[in-house]
Amino acid sequence: MFSLDGIRRIDELSLSGQRVFIRVDFNVPLEGGKITDDERIVRTIPTIKYAVEAGAKVILASHLGRPKGGPNPEFSLEPCGARLSELTGYEVLLPDDCLGDAARKVIADMRKNQVVLLENLRFHPEEEKDDPGFAKELAELCDVYVNDAFGAAHRAHASVHALPLLKHVRGMGKLLEEELTCLSRIVTAPEKPFVAVLGGAKVSDKIAVIEHLLTRCDRLIIGGGMANTFLAAAGCDMQDSLVERGSLDTARALMAKAGDRLLLPVDGVAADSFHADARRQVVDVDRVPAGWRVLDIGPASIARFGDALHDARLIVWNGPMGVFEFPNFAEGTFAIARLLASSGATTVVGGGDSASAVKKAGVANRLTHVSTGGGASLEYLEGRELPGVAALNDTPDDPLDEVPTARAGAACRS
Repeated sequence: MFSLDGIRRIDELSLSGQRVFIRVDFNVPLEGGKITDDERIVRTIPTIKYAVEAGAKVILASHLGRPKGGPNPEFSLEPCGARLSELTGYEVLLPDDCLGDAARKVIADMRKNQVVLLENLRFHPEEEKDDPGFAKELAELCDVYVNDAFGAAHRAHASVHALPLLKHVRGMGKLLEEELTCLSRIVTAPEKPFVAVLGGAKVSDKIAVIEHLLTRCDRLIIGGGMANTFLAAAGCDMQDSLVERGSLDTARALMAKAGDRLLLPVDGVAADSFHADARRQVVDVDRVPAGWRVLDIGPASIARFGDALHDARLIVWNGPMGVFEFPNFAEGTFAIARLLASSGATTVVGGGDSASAVKKAGVANRLTHVSTGGGASLEYLEGRELPGVAALNDTPDDPLDEVPTARAGAACRS
């Protein structure tokens, strides 16, 4: 695991009069062209405002969705630019491409209280290929590079990996620093007792993080669809529940390694079909009715997990306890969210579905840190190097300005 010692913070960079390229993560959910959750935009505003107030020409860049075959109006960043303008009061200029004459002219003509938001980087397939030529064209637009896109830091894409390596002056924004500071405490010196809570659908997606957490945590709680696979490996007939048959041996090995530190559900909310309005009943995990499937943890499991959390000093949660998108099967997930909020522990929640769940449960502001990156937070917790972070390190060959030796770490958001 790398440290942050070789990475400069944005307030250690000279920004006045410079064209500052800030890689943000505006990959927000849209419905009918409207943003349904603007959290990723909101969390980047401190970095943007700092750069603007420092006298920089701010150039923002992001991807949105998975456009294929070139530009697609469905994936335009225009709604993000409009929302950013509403939140900050800045005029947000959106050229029709992230490269070319239009982008260069808009940047050259920028005035006070204007920022540029380049159009979707993924309109160019070279972005996801980490193409050096594409990165070089982006590099010509700016003097300074800042990464504030934790949600994309695990991707070796051109704007995240190849581009910063081309810029002499590079560093991390305030959100990225906050994310890395909070998560690094978990993988280096976690507070004890340390309880990890993992959910979501598949065991195969989280084998590495389970193994890594077992070297550090005192208890590991597993819920969600992935718990079905562990329960099946323990001999329970889960009927029509989601079970990864190919991961049963892995689940058995992990249970043997964890021993009594690993806690599984003892009951669940079963449904007669995978539907929001399906019939439901609470059942013991070894008595799932034929043709039914478990879509949430039950009240006895909530109580059991609550007992395991009550004395924790650090709790890390990634992945819902059930199909919380269906209101009839959301109570287990929301109950865990409430338990974290009332625990008194340092609480860190992974991005993605977990972040959405704590927001829907109304407790996000009572947690220590809610990450903006689901995949990135998982890879960090696995102990893997994130390409977008590694690319920010100052190398011995870089004749960089002297960096202060005394560094104040970012505080986890509270």
